[in-house]
Amino acid sequence: MSPGKKPGALAEKLERLGITRREDLLLHLPLRHEDETRVTPVATALSAALSADETGSVQLQGAIIDSQIQFRPRRQLIVRLADVSGAITLRFLSFYPNQMAALAVGNQVRCVGEIRQGYFGAEMVHPRFRVVLPDTPLPETLTPVYPTTAGLTQSALSKLIDKALSEAPLDETLEAEFLAKARLPTLWDALLFLHHPPAGSDAHALVDRQHPAWRRVKLDELLAQQISLRRAYRARREIGAPRLAARGALAAALVRRLPFSLTHAQCLVFTEISADLNAPYPMQRLLQGDVGAGKTLVAALAICQTVESGWQAAFMAPTEILAEQHYLKLVDWLEPLGVEVVRLLGNQKGRARAARLAAARTAGLIVGTHALIQEGVDYERLALVVIDEQHRFGVQQRLALCRKGRAPHQLMMSATPIPRTLAMSYCADLDVSVLDELPPGRTPIRTRLARDGRREEVMAYVRKKVAAGQQVYWVCPLIEESETLQLKTALETHAWLAEALPELCVGLVHGRLKSAEKQAVMAEFAAGKMDLLVATTVIEVGVDVPNASLMVIEHAERFGLAQLHQLRGRVGRGAHESSCVLLYAEPLSPTARARLKIIFENNDGFEIARQDLKLRGPGEFIGSRQSGLPLLRYADLEADADLVETARALAEILLTRFPEKANPIRKRWLGEKEALLKA
Repeated sequence: MSPGKKPGALAEKLERLGITRREDLLLHLPLRHEDETRVTPVATALSAALSADETGSVQLQGAIIDSQIQFRPRRQLIVRLADVSGAITLRFLSFYPNQMAALAVGNQVRCVGEIRQGYFGAEMVHPRFRVVLPDTPLPETLTPVYPTTAGLTQSALSKLIDKALSEAPLDETLEAEFLAKARLPTLWDALLFLHHPPAGSDAHALVDRQHPAWRRVKLDELLAQQISLRRAYRARREIGAPRLAARGALAAALVRRLPFSLTHAQCLVFTEISADLNAPYPMQRLLQGDVGAGKTLVAALAICQTVESGWQAAFMAPTEILAEQHYLKLVDWLEPLGVEVVRLLGNQKGRARAARLAAARTAGLIVGTHALIQEGVDYERLALVVIDEQHRFGVQQRLALCRKGRAPHQLMMSATPIPRTLAMSYCADLDVSVLDELPPGRTPIRTRLARDGRREEVMAYVRKKVAAGQQVYWVCPLIEESETLQLKTALETHAWLAEALPELCVGLVHGRLKSAEKQAVMAEFAAGKMDLLVATTVIEVGVDVPNASLMVIEHAERFGLAQLHQLRGRVGRGAHESSCVLLYAEPLSPTARARLKIIFENNDGFEIARQDLKLRGPGEFIGSRQSGLPLLRYADLEADADLVETARALAEILLTRFPEKANPIRKRWLGEKEALLKA
């Protein structure tokens, strides 16, 4: 009977583990293995435990020579197990009558656990045990320990998996010649080995997952992901889309009006995008670039090509402040060229909203937040969708904007660079462009670390910067006091700084201000009417004030690496030497210390992203809920970078020459989850 047909309670437990099919049981691999193929004499185990700081599990076998319940300091079952070499205590803090019966004096017991030094000497606490006969044979394979869930024992899960293993083997989909050259077993042999490694296998060596059996499984998992993403990529190319075959006159006119030249990277990337827009299928391109690399300008050039072709473009940003910044910049660039730019925000009401909605139907460019996808917002000829900071939108939000047009081209932008292995694994259905060059004249930002106790020195530095005619950001992580986190708040910090620095004009901006209030504060700061701006992370992206040369980040240990790098990028946009001071409170956790060290030592966003991936793992880095992508279960993108390359090449070969072999791989790993990859 398949897992999906099991009685209700068991089926629910299995489903919590992601098991609904026989294939899921086969691919539910052990966390670790315990060696129950040999018994260690009690004296040998005790000697090893005394000589080592930490021991692994060990298996003992002997007779129960004493078994009694003690009530001090709490009710517990204390058992003495002995073999010819010595005796050891087994301690059970919770136990049932049937366990007491099994551990009765005279019974022969085999137990597995770790030996620890207790108050009364060496002991095992809550070992796994079973009653045996003196001649009960030992297992011939290592014992698997599986991830499980409440109410589903290791024993019950193992029986289900063993039943699945006893049925027909999985067909091998890779050529024997390739496997031999790569020194990999067949998938079926790999699964048999991992579920039940033969006696003598090194249980500790299996944990790092670099054994050939583990590598074969990880290659199969990566291959399934690559096949599915490449199929989605090919399917999109069969959809018709508007061909935006402009002459390039509008884009050239924009470039001529700029007070600077495009970087070589911007020219190359726009050439790629321009070719995509002229194709008969929808572009789906991710534009990556470090903070300040000029992604918005590249998007503006794509908008020029769209408008010149007689179509519309929409530009969606995650926050009102960012949408406002983009709107002002795009108006400055495009309206002199005759492009009508309309702003659409969620706070617009009544007649003003109705007028904007009417204008949005035909305007060349519509800039806004999620308001762009609300009901009642319609576009007559939407052909290009630009999504800034795309990882901050959910799958459904991105799709909703695309449904406003007829298979529009998509340009997704991110200032959080994606490391190469992650891009190869999770962006295989996208075309990826990288702006790997900053515009000339950008001054390097000096990063400084300061303990919370050096606040007065930091304030003196603020005074020095303002006296030189420059401006300062002071960023706080919360608006209101939190008893749990005990962080300085934006409101408190604003009041404190205004009192401590009465000679300065100190402003405040945070997410709970009304949109018009936020815009007014940012406009004053941009115009130089404000010396110091206290802010929450609403200024994380998009804010561009060239005269701001100092960023102070309060409680920097509470921020993620991507946020710290984004915030730091708000300065260094003008000719002044710029600094970022990271104020931190002690004690620091190991992770917080690692983050601060990385941001202090690196200015390169791609290197920071690579280190961030190591710290957080791919799920948190890409935001699995937002991306809609099923995460890898076994493959590690850092440790298995060579397998990612191999899987990518194999996926192309299988899809092109052996599509009948590609489907079984895809189905056994993804099943119903594959629909998520189409988003």
